[in-house]
Amino acid sequence: MALPRPRQYDLVLLGATGYTGKLCAEHITKNLPTDLRWAVSGRSHERLSAVVEEIKSYNPDRIQPAVEVVTLTLDDLRSLAQKSRLILNTVGPYFRYSSPVVQACAETGTHYLDVTGELPWVYEMVQKYHDVAKVNNAIIIPEIGLESAPSDLLAWSLATLIQEKFSLGTKEVVASVHDMHSQPSGGTLATVVGILDHYSLSELAKASAPWALSPVGGPKSSTHVPLVTRLLGVRKQPHLGTLTTSITAGPNVAIVQRTWGLLGGPKSYGPNFQYHEYMRVKNSLAGAIIHFALALGMVALAIPPLRWLCQYAAHSFYAPGQGAAKEVTAEESFELRAVAEADEDLPKPKRAMARFRYNGGIYYLTGVFLAEAAMVILKEDELTKNLGGGLLTPAMLGQPFIDRLRKAGIELECRIMPEQ
Repeated sequence: MALPRPRQYDLVLLGATGYTGKLCAEHITKNLPTDLRWAVSGRSHERLSAVVEEIKSYNPDRIQPAVEVVTLTLDDLRSLAQKSRLILNTVGPYFRYSSPVVQACAETGTHYLDVTGELPWVYEMVQKYHDVAKVNNAIIIPEIGLESAPSDLLAWSLATLIQEKFSLGTKEVVASVHDMHSQPSGGTLATVVGILDHYSLSELAKASAPWALSPVGGPKSSTHVPLVTRLLGVRKQPHLGTLTTSITAGPNVAIVQRTWGLLGGPKSYGPNFQYHEYMRVKNSLAGAIIHFALALGMVALAIPPLRWLCQYAAHSFYAPGQGAAKEVTAEESFELRAVAEADEDLPKPKRAMARFRYNGGIYYLTGVFLAEAAMVILKEDELTKNLGGGLLTPAMLGQPFIDRLRKAGIELECRIMPEQ
């Protein structure tokens, strides 16, 4: 959808000198249309110019990005937002730096994408700026990176397939991190430890409540989770293996639930829809150990002296803005699998299975998500018009987003399973 006034840029990459920002700039340079009008933005002209010089070698024939120096003040960010149709934001921790970026985009009708996984901050942004963004036709999509695009896209694909094939809703989607080999960046480590300094325990609990991000109330109770899972964190699923608590499940579940609500709640995936996410482990004992270790870790982070010790350890691993070298990340991989059960009163209901896999650097994948989602918003006029604006979710970009991800080297498969 065309914005009311011509903008100088199609997109601006904010935070281009950081670890994720540089990788996103690399993907844009190598893969996006050569006539794209874009800019890199941050606080240091010298560092931004160095990024431009570095990425120029990837594709010297394309239009090189302009440099926009900006401070993270609301006035500066409003000025930047008014120059661009869309802003890609990689400036984290988001709870500390990026609230005025969302505000500026919502108020100026500028589309916005980020790759946070900070659920309390996303909850805060929804409460403050969803209605503003909706009025101004600004598409604001947080968590369009590893958290929570794969989860949201698999849930959407499975529910859509079951509806198309059987005219049925989906009762439950069980997802599992089947494979993940990667190292966290300095920014990720700083965020995990620092978020408890910013939000109170009551704020964290409110944001983490079931269906907290959904504009429509979800099913009152879940009868799908076995008792042993609730007690020990271990669940066995025939097609996924032995599963346990996943540290990234919280933000992913919340985004999938928000998609359900935004698409119409009971009228979309079905009135009894549930989404649960775990990680695969070798056996039940390992699963129980991981479950309780994560629980103890969260308790430890809630104690200030222990949290400060973790902050020191995190900074000694990678400083914010830094991450693993390319030769290391080349060996990384990520795979998420999911099984969906149709909402029908049968002993053996119909099922579907989906798989998302990427071989390569996980933070490069994050840059792919940002860049390819941007192109969907910039090029798919009918989709953008129908979306309108507001705090939306990755799956609302639908099949065009999936198609672009596949062309970028991501495997995303979805199929009906044979009858049992």
